Amino acid sequence: MRRGVLLAGGLGTRLLPATAVVNKHLLPVHNKPMIYYPLSVLMLAGIREILIISTPRALPLFRDLLGDGGSLGVRIAYKAQPEPRGIAEAMILAEDFLDGAPSMLMLGDNLLYAEGLPRVLRTRSAACEGACLFAYPVRDPERFGVVSLDGAGRVRAFEEKPAAPRSNLAAIGLYLFDPDAPARAAALTPSARGELEITDLARGYLDEGRLDVECFGRGVAWLDMGTPASISEASEFVRTIEDRQGLLICAPEEIAWRNGWIDDAAFAELADRLAASPYGAYLRKLLRADPMDRGS
Repeated sequence: MRRGVLLAGGLGTRLLPATAVVNKHLLPVHNKPMIYYPLSVLMLAGIREILIISTPRALPLFRDLLGDGGSLGVRIAYKAQPEPRGIAEAMILAEDFLDGAPSMLMLGDNLLYAEGLPRVLRTRSAACEGACLFAYPVRDPERFGVVSLDGAGRVRAFEEKPAAPRSNLAAIGLYLFDPDAPARAAALTPSARGELEITDLARGYLDEGRLDVECFGRGVAWLDMGTPASISEASEFVRTIEDRQGLLICAPEEIAWRNGWIDDAAFAELADRLAASPYGAYLRKLLRADPMDRGS
């Protein structure tokens, strides 16, 4: 069974002074902590065993927020990353947790929202035998890892912030890996900036013809919440959708309940803990709804 790895470390220097004492992944994005958004994506993918990797200073706060995951019907473990040494290092740190299982790695400052997202994630996860990238068209691909495809839609190249991008497809912070990924990451040579690059890890699979890609297009929202401006943009996006639809985006409690991982009584307890907020009122309203109107 595939397990989840959620990378929420780093120093958050682009967000100073807001991150002087608080890990950026705990900053609010509209009405919930940033970490809720990538955590929800893993849960929507059907993943129930999740490792959160962060700094030694921040891990106690994540534990206070999420505990062992039992209240959400999942298992959450924690691992310290003392210094940021590249995204690929997450696979090395996760080796014991994964224990030979394939993984879904997601960066903690990414928001992904789309109709039918659970189906896409679960289908791709079930089909992936090597590694898989998720890509999204952007106006400024030179700022990202860029995926270029051949005429048959197969990955031709994966380059980190190329000066002359071969396509406009940016690799978003979501990856699927087979059980070999920790060993492959451990064998990588640090880049010029002293990090283990995720592009180098993925390129090893590409060289073997075992790197797939899932390209998102119209109707999908992907937001990287790494700067003050992008956090504000994400907050406004979430507020607009939630206010218009009357539905929360990326509420782990609701996802756990709709997945059947917790029952009504456990869901009610989670809602009661948040009863003083509109968030908690929304959860209570779901329980009061007619079962035929609850959705899926």
